[in-house]
Amino acid sequence: MTELAQQIEAIRAEWGKRLLILGHHYQRASVVAHADETGDSLELARKSGEYGDAERIVFCGVHFMAESADMLSRSEQSVYMPETGAGCPMADMADAGAMAAAWQVLDERGGDWLPVVYVNSTAVIKALCGQNGGLCCTSSNAAKAFQWVLDQGKRIFFLPDEHLGANTAYDLGIADSEVAIYDPRQPQGGLSDETIASAKVIVWKGFCLVHKAFSVEQISQVRDRLPEAKIIVHPESPKEVVRLCDAHGSTAQIIDYVNAAQEGETIVIGTELNLVQRLAEKHRGRLNIKALKPSVCANMAKTNERNLLELLQSWPAAAEIRVDAEVAAEARLSLERMLAL
Repeated sequence: MTELAQQIEAIRAEWGKRLLILGHHYQRASVVAHADETGDSLELARKSGEYGDAERIVFCGVHFMAESADMLSRSEQSVYMPETGAGCPMADMADAGAMAAAWQVLDERGGDWLPVVYVNSTAVIKALCGQNGGLCCTSSNAAKAFQWVLDQGKRIFFLPDEHLGANTAYDLGIADSEVAIYDPRQPQGGLSDETIASAKVIVWKGFCLVHKAFSVEQISQVRDRLPEAKIIVHPESPKEVVRLCDAHGSTAQIIDYVNAAQEGETIVIGTELNLVQRLAEKHRGRLNIKALKPSVCANMAKTNERNLLELLQSWPAAAEIRVDAEVAAEARLSLERMLAL
């Protein structure tokens, strides 16, 4: 164990149950080693309120995740990040002003829309979703959230990830011709009145840098080199890639897929490299696990043992994550509607 690791563990022992460290699956192994819980973003945010003795919660992930943890934790708990500059470019692709303008465009052309917002979004975007009767979703339950809207006879406005939205629509049997892309940089999202009228789903033109890196060419190369391999990717990947794979699923679903694989199988995974490497290590000797492409989240990588230790030593006020009370109340509406499913 390194000196940094020893110092972190000494502080953890000193704090005991009063401290909770949460580590996202995409964190590097040296950070995950100090986590009390690992998981995806919403799973970890929900854990924050379940640890009754925890006074301080450290979220090793990106900013929107810590916001969710703050909103789902109890008022007497405090949420911190080792690196508050660890953001999410995809979440930042949807800002409040642009979403409000888009909602006005759709509302003026038929009031039969409901927003569905991916949890990979800011608290302000979740709040706008809650205000307008919508709900959040994860990559695991996006289809259930979409169906919730459709069952009400409404149409779906999904943001901020174009690819998860398009892939979820396809999984539900919605034709590509009924899915339109709203580009916030264009007047009226770049959509004609006719396109809006005929669409069943409109998806925001946003993307994850990690998962957009996967391509049809990479799939073809794997099929040529490893014809026996099974390929699974995250649904934030482009639809052309997803439809060529053997399976697609959320982080948790990818982990379950690997855990259920038969001994000796080769599995090629299209998601963040840290998770792929952790799975390869866990199943070493049982499975042959490879990355479709070494794709790393630069923002997740901003958290390391050094800034984790510095946080635990000094607890600077600037490292605490607090969501405005009014924003949090409205954002919780979208989260609670999801959790009610």
